[in-house]
This record gives sequence, C-alpha cells and structure tokens, in this order.
Amino acid sequence: MGSRTGWLPVAILLLAASALSPRVAAAAAGGGEAEHAVQQHSERISGSAGDVLEDNPVGRLKVFIYDLPRKYNKKMVTKDPRCLNHMFAAEIFMHRFLLSSAVRTLNPKEADWFYTPVYTTCDLTNAGLPLPFKSPRVMRSAIQYISNKWPFWNRTDGADHFFVVPHDFAACFHYQEEKAIERGILPLLRRATLVQTFGQENHVCLKEGSIIIPPYAPPQKMQAHLISPDTPRSIFVYFRGLFYDTGNDPEGGYYARGARASLWENFKSNPLFDISTDHPATYYEDMQRAVFCLCPLGWAPWSPRLVEAVVFGCIPVIIADDIVLPFADAIPWEEIGVFVEEKDVPKLDTILTSMPIDDILRKQRLLANPSMKQAMLFPQPAQPRDAFHQILNGLARKLPHPEGTYLQPGDQHLNWTAGPVGDLKPW
Repeated sequence: MGSRTGWLPVAILLLAASALSPRVAAAAAGGGEAEHAVQQHSERISGSAGDVLEDNPVGRLKVFIYDLPRKYNKKMVTKDPRCLNHMFAAEIFMHRFLLSSAVRTLNPKEADWFYTPVYTTCDLTNAGLPLPFKSPRVMRSAIQYISNKWPFWNRTDGADHFFVVPHDFAACFHYQEEKAIERGILPLLRRATLVQTFGQENHVCLKEGSIIIPPYAPPQKMQAHLISPDTPRSIFVYFRGLFYDTGNDPEGGYYARGARASLWENFKSNPLFDISTDHPATYYEDMQRAVFCLCPLGWAPWSPRLVEAVVFGCIPVIIADDIVLPFADAIPWEEIGVFVEEKDVPKLDTILTSMPIDDILRKQRLLANPSMKQAMLFPQPAQPRDAFHQILNGLARKLPHPEGTYLQPGDQHLNWTAGPVGDLKPW
C-alpha cells in the first residue's frame, strides 16, 4: 500500500471536483477547453459504439418461441417466486419480454432464431441460491422435447437457436470454476448461441459467438432509491461484500483468486476506502455518493455491482482479469470504467489517486448518458435501448446465419450421450 501523505491531497481535490457542477469542476481542473467540454451534464459516445447502443432491432430479425410445458418455466416460478428477484432472473424476464415483442413470429418458417424458454436457475436452496446440479438434466430434457416435437432443431443441431444461461459459469452449470471447467459446456449446446452473464477470455465456459449480458438487478428497487443528481460524491472508493468465503474456501486464496482478500488487507484502514462486509439500508444511496465503486470478481468474474455502478453513475473499478463485459460491442467500457489487474490490487490507491481529474469527469459525464444506464437494465415493461433490445441487437448482428448452419445429409455434430453420467438421467 502506498504512502498516504503524498496522495491524500490529490484525492481530496478529486472529491471536490466531483462534487462541483461540471462547469466549475472543469475550471478547477484547468478551465479553457476543459470548461467548454463539460457544459453538458452528460456526454454521448461518438461513433459506432454510440450508434450501436441506440439501434432498434425491430424489423431486423424474427424469433419463434417454443411452447414448452409449464414445468420448464412458469411452474418453477409459481413454486418459488424468489427466482424473480435474484441476479439470474434475466432468463425469466427475457421470456416474458419476447412473448409480447414485435420481433416474435408465430410462423416458425419465417423465423431467423428459435428460443427455448427454460429456467435453469430457478431451483433454489433454502438460502435462495440457485442449485446448478439439476440444470443440465432440465436443459437436456427441454432440447429432447423440442427436437421430438418440431423439425427445426434437427435441421441445424441448434445452430439457429439461442438459450439464456445466466449461471455463474453459464452452460458449464456449476458455481465453482474448477468444477465448471471440468464439466465444460453442455454438449448439446455447442452449436447454439448462448446468452450468458459469464464472460472471460480463453475460458472453456465461453464459446465463440456468445452474447454477454448484464446480471439482473431490480430496476424498480433502484429507482426507488435515487437521490438528487446534485448530491456531492463525498466517498472516494466504495465497496460492500465478502472478502473471504470461509464456508466454501476455508483455507483462503481460492475465492476471488485472492483479490478480495487483498483489498481488505491493504485498505481496511485507509480513510479513502469505504469498504466493509456490512450491507446498509443506504447501500444504493451510498453508491450515488461515491466516485469509484469496486467491482471485483467473486466466484465468477461478474456481479450485479457492475450494473449498480453504471446506473448510479459511480465509476466501476473492474478487478477481474480477462473479463468479457456485457454488450462490449455497444458499451465502451474502457471509456467509462477503470480496469485493474488482480495482481495490482495492492497498488489500487496509487492507481485511482493518480488519475487526471479531466478523465474522471469525462467518465462521469458518459455514465450520466441515459442510454448507457438503460442498456444495463431489464425493466418491466421493456423500454427502448434496454438490455432486452441489446440482446436482440446482438442476435440481429449475427445474421445472416453463416454457411454450414444447416446440416447436409449424413452430417452429425452432436453426441446425445456425451457428458457426465448424472446429466443423462431423465428429468
């Protein structure tokens, strides 16, 4: 951890600039061109990224929704409505959105994509955590059902189908990385497009062509905790969450690859770091008072903190090596966030306090862009440019389907008996 005497005044200046109006803050940062650049409270990303973020998918694709028995989806929610509120709930709300979406077609012969609404994260423990152990069997059962009832899966082995798989490690269906890697992606899904929260480069649980989405964070709940945008950002660095998971990682070092433990050991007594395991009732309000919000990996590289930081205009500090972020072809993460390698966590104080004030203010203006926030949310009812529409945009950009999508006589890509023996049991 660096010496505080050198960088404390810098951090105070950053906090002061953040609390001022954009025009005054720019003057404090140097005036002139800087002042002219921040006359607006928000700033639109210029060029292709901003254009893509505002694309309208309607008219660019048609989606056919398989009508599955209720046991694969709605009956699960009826049995345990907690599924509607956890961070994996995108699979439920995407189904509801598509049922009334303008891209839906009732004629499968004109469909570009086929969607199988199966809820694989709605089998919860008493503590409300999804159990992945039945998920492969549920998914296999659903695929067997559609392949027996309709001809469309069999003509492509699923290459024109997409599935929402918001597990910790997506279609590897396990919450511990080592076991997820050992399992690999469910063999039957290897030609399908996966819409998933997990994203990490060069990882067996991320296949080429997957669409990375944000985890679900309840929009109405966050809306209820909004405070005045003129509230000064008086907290320099903010984080609430676990630093150790002694129940699942009693020896330490495996959880978060040690990054969260390093955060605590290096900065628990640092006056600029408001970090704790406590989760106060003012959690959302506190994020709106912070300049930087830490988004470290946990068991998986992603968490709802990323969504919360963007929505509340708090610059996300992303600590997760090789992470692939949501809608990366539309959201310019390098421009709105700060990336810190896991090995550099002990230097986090120096990294953040050495950032130029102009850079911080620009990130805040970009985060203030309503389109940036909307792209991270799954609101009900859906709204233009929200996460639902970004998923559809991602599917539309994959059209037309490449050569080889449709099977030729004698082609066979999938092995229906591949995978762990437990996955092959009927569900």
